Amino acid sequence: MGSTTHLAYDYPLLGAFWTMLLLFLWITWFVLLFRVVTDLFRDDALSGWAKAGWLVLVVALPFVGVFAYLVARGRTMGRREIAQARARQEAFDRYVRETAAGSGGGTGQGGTADELHRLSEIRSRGDLTDEEFDRAKELVLSGHGAGHTR
Repeated sequence: MGSTTHLAYDYPLLGAFWTMLLLFLWITWFVLLFRVVTDLFRDDALSGWAKAGWLVLVVALPFVGVFAYLVARGRTMGRREIAQARARQEAFDRYVRETAAGSGGGTGQGGTADELHRLSEIRSRGDLTDEEFDRAKELVLSGHGAGHTR
């Protein structure tokens, strides 16, 4: 019969689609690989040998290693990430309180430390952007905050 077979590259738009899809999947794969390796080193419950074993598996057999890691330990990856984010936020809050208390404004109600702590809590809830937080922090530290009258 003489029918011709058309390949995807006979249609330039379809060829571009396949190229974009493969590029997207390739980038997604690397993001997943880096997340697994990051989670592997973040986990304090694993011994050094277990971390080394997982790392060898992920490097030697990337697809099998990553998928095995996700099946075996993927459920707790989010919990470890949330715990680390909370620890960073608590460390930041503690630093702000200690720094403000060291500047002499942390004594009494409405002091600099209290205002910075409230600002930090508002930012952690998502009610303030980073730029707004920085501006408000500068105002508080310069003595023009809500608790100060001039």
